[in-house]
Amino acid sequence: MSTPENSNKILLFGRDLESIPCFRSSLLYGISGGIGAGLVYFMFTSKTRIASHVAVSSFCGITLTYWFCCRYDYAKKKFAISQLQPVLQKAALYEGVIDETDKSSSEKHNEDK
Repeated sequence: MSTPENSNKILLFGRDLESIPCFRSSLLYGISGGIGAGLVYFMFTSKTRIASHVAVSSFCGITLTYWFCCRYDYAKKKFAISQLQPVLQKAALYEGVIDETDKSSSEKHNEDK
């Protein structure tokens, strides 16, 4: 028996499309932008054939542009997180431990008084 979680997955070449970052938002912005551009062009010129070309072209352009921008930002954030992770693990390891340099400087400070 299949679970409801598995039945709702959309697979393309064996890969779940919902797990791809930026995929959903890219398609939504592309579809809405393509429809909007096609309708605006049709309203001003009343040429259905060229309006459909404008709609498909703007869909492709908006989708690809948003996809590359979103993936670039995603890669930058992922890289920053991968660099911060060892530092945070080290900070968690040393949390609550007195540093020797701080201990010696505090002892020196107490001796001066």
